Amino acid sequence: MADAASLALAAAALGLSAGFAPGPLLTLVLSQTLAHGPGEGVKVALAPILTDAPTILAAWLVLSRFAGTPTVLAVVALAGAALLCRYGWDCFKAPSPDAGNPDLAPRSVLRGVAANFANPHPYLFWATVGVPFLLETATAGAVPVIVFLAVFFASIIGAKVAAALVAGRFRRFLSSRAYRLLMAGLGLSLFYFAFCFARQGLALLQRA
Repeated sequence: MADAASLALAAAALGLSAGFAPGPLLTLVLSQTLAHGPGEGVKVALAPILTDAPTILAAWLVLSRFAGTPTVLAVVALAGAALLCRYGWDCFKAPSPDAGNPDLAPRSVLRGVAANFANPHPYLFWATVGVPFLLETATAGAVPVIVFLAVFFASIIGAKVAAALVAGRFRRFLSSRAYRLLMAGLGLSLFYFAFCFARQGLALLQRA
């Protein structure tokens, strides 16, 4: 089991990558910011706190039943690797966000929750990446699980809040080369984690 620093670093890397990766929630964060101001984008950024807990619990209950079945865990790990590769690739071709309609009522919290519940990314992430990682860390007790979740959610929400603040203050940044380089760096980090999951999946298949 990795030490606390390594665990926190992995959680931060995954959280930041997921937070900045293109998707419905980040698009809504940026569009609400551009249309109504950073405060509304920040409200959207808080959606994972309200929506992810049921998904984590359901995935935990299902996957924990297969803890002694290497074949099932291998398939999950390989699916997680494929998902992370897809997210990484999306980072390289992320379009610049468009502003939403400033004439509509913001309703940012409601829009954020609805967007995240309808978004397949959180379900796929927790089922194939997040919860398998948590089950592995849980072998060392509850504290590592709490550390991972705390750092992950602080990172994913912090990334989206930062995106809202930057979009509100420096709108031209979103169409700049620096933004593209940032997204490319996040894409590479996701490819690294995809490699780790693929290696784990192949090792589990050899044990099956």
